[in-house]
Amino acid sequence: MKLLTIAIPCYNSESYMEKCIESLLPGGSRVEILLVDDGSKDRTAEIADSYAARYPGIVRAIHQENKGHGGAVNTGIANADGFYFKVVDSDDWVDRDAYLTILDTLENLAREGQGVDMMISNFVYDKVGASHKKVMNYRHMLPTGQIFHWEDARHLWKGHYILMHSVIYRTRMLRNCGLKLPEHTFYVDNQFVYQPIPWVKNMYYLDVDFYHYFIGRDDQSVNEKNMIARIDQQLAVNYLMIRDYDLYRVPGRNRRHYMYNYLEIMMTISSIFLIRTDSPEADEKKKALWAYLKKQNPRLYRRMRMGVLGISLNLPGKIGKKIASAGYQISQMIYGFN
Repeated sequence: MKLLTIAIPCYNSESYMEKCIESLLPGGSRVEILLVDDGSKDRTAEIADSYAARYPGIVRAIHQENKGHGGAVNTGIANADGFYFKVVDSDDWVDRDAYLTILDTLENLAREGQGVDMMISNFVYDKVGASHKKVMNYRHMLPTGQIFHWEDARHLWKGHYILMHSVIYRTRMLRNCGLKLPEHTFYVDNQFVYQPIPWVKNMYYLDVDFYHYFIGRDDQSVNEKNMIARIDQQLAVNYLMIRDYDLYRVPGRNRRHYMYNYLEIMMTISSIFLIRTDSPEADEKKKALWAYLKKQNPRLYRRMRMGVLGISLNLPGKIGKKIASAGYQISQMIYGFN
C-alpha cells in the first residue's frame, strides 16, 4: 500500500498540468499520482499516458468520459491505493520542502501506529500579478505538530476555514462516510470538506505552506463572472450540505459549531451572488434556498436566519443590495478571486 494517493482531475489541462505533476514527483515511491483525464479534447490524455509510461509504479493515467470535477474526484477515491488521499487540481502545485515534510510526518505517524483521519496544512493564494501572496494558515486556531481532537481546536474565524486545498484525508474514512460528489457540478470542494467532518476523530496540523492555489485564469470556476453564471451549481452543493446532516445530532460542541459556521458561510455566499445577479428569478431562488433550510431543520433555520448574516442577507431593496456588496468580501476571502 502506498502512503499517499494524489488525485489530479484533468480536463483540457495540457498547458499547465505538467507543472503540477512535476511538483508532485519528488514524493517518489511513497506516493501514487492518479491523473484522471476527464474526457479532455486536447493533449491531456497524451500527456497523462506519457507520465505513466515514464514513472511506472508512481503515476497512473485513468481515462473516463466527462463527469466534471466531482466525478473525477470520485474516480480518484475509487482507485486510490494509498493510506491517505489528497486532491490537487491540475492548475495548482505544491511546495517541495513542505511536501516532503508532510510525507515524513505521515510516515512517522503510521510507523508509530498513530494514523490520523485528517492532516491539515496551509495553502497559498497564488494570484497572477499579486506582489504579496496571501497564505491561509491555522496556527492560532489549531494545535501545531501534534495529534489533536475537535475539543482541542480553538475558535475558527468566519471566512477562515479548512478548504480542499488544506486537507489530506485517510482514504478508508472517506469511503466509510460514503462520500460521493455530484457529477458535472462545480464547487463540490465544499462538500468534499463538509461531509466527512462527523467521521473525523483525530487530526494533525502542520504549519507549512504546502499547496499553491492558482488564481488568474478567466475560465476558472472561482472567477466572479463564472460564479454568477453557475450559481445553480453553487446552490446544488448548498442544498446537499443542508440535506446531509441534522447538525443538532452531530456529536461534539466544537465539531458542531464548526459545521454550523461552514454552512452559514455557504448560505452567505449563495445569497450574495443571487443578490448580485439582481433579477426576479434570482430573488426567488434565494427565497427557495432559505425555505428549504426552514423545511429541513426549523431550529437551525431560526438560529441562522436571526443571526447577523441571516438578517443582513434578507433585507429588502437597496439596503439589502448594499449589505450584499459589503458581504461580498467574505466570498473574496474564501475563493481568493480578488
